[in-house]
Amino acid sequence: MRIRIDLAYDGAGFHGWARQPGLRTVQGELEAALATVLRLDAVATTCAGRTDAGVHARGQAAHADIPDDCVADSDSPDRRPRVEGLTRRLNGVLQHDVRVQGVRVAPAGFDARFSALWRRYVYRICDGPVDPLTRGYVVSWPRLLDESAMNAAALDLLGEHDFAAFCKPREGATTVRTLLDLSVRRSVSGLSATVRADAFCHSMVRALMGCLVAVGEGRRPPEWAAQVLIGGTRDPAVAVMPAHGLTLEEVGYPADGELAAQAQRARVVRTL
Repeated sequence: MRIRIDLAYDGAGFHGWARQPGLRTVQGELEAALATVLRLDAVATTCAGRTDAGVHARGQAAHADIPDDCVADSDSPDRRPRVEGLTRRLNGVLQHDVRVQGVRVAPAGFDARFSALWRRYVYRICDGPVDPLTRGYVVSWPRLLDESAMNAAALDLLGEHDFAAFCKPREGATTVRTLLDLSVRRSVSGLSATVRADAFCHSMVRALMGCLVAVGEGRRPPEWAAQVLIGGTRDPAVAVMPAHGLTLEEVGYPADGELAAQAQRARVVRTL
């Protein structure tokens, strides 16, 4: 049986999503909780987007394959949990900086990673006095930022490109991505940048934000973003912004009947 798990977490206390020996990670905590609740030796999970250390999530999705007989269709004498009761049971085991929002039997063809159409992140910056109650989720910036210039720079980055200039390289991994949305909006609490793409490579969102911040400060012209992109290699002039300003807000999936086909398409390594 494949189950879908929707969860949220405060990334401050984690060394990212991915399981690492001797370190506290979201995947490690979730898998340990699943093993405890389901009375299994081990449970493996796959997520929609592997967040870096310190990055938060409101809308993370994951799946796990579990034996059919470790859950019950109804209350049973051996107290096997029901799928719909796993949310409460998991939250009873997990610490409070990670919360399961829902667990259900996954539809046929669902893969939390490969079935996803897009991931949406929001990066939050305050270039004025920061509310101390939000300091763990908003980056304090000492200089005023021009959001109009940042949006002008962002336009040149939209679409399908090789984003190697904004990614930490991984051997054998493609850096071709389709950036669907990159826009900056100002409110009374500061700036929030929405970044949505079919997928992201390591540190890509924070590097994109580092580029836009350089433009917003006036240190670089808006056309510099396109020049960095065309360069095709990691540019040391682009700062990687702090992790705590970034939150995975939502993952988009197609209709149930398209899940398997989307997963098949997403497994194809892309080139331009």
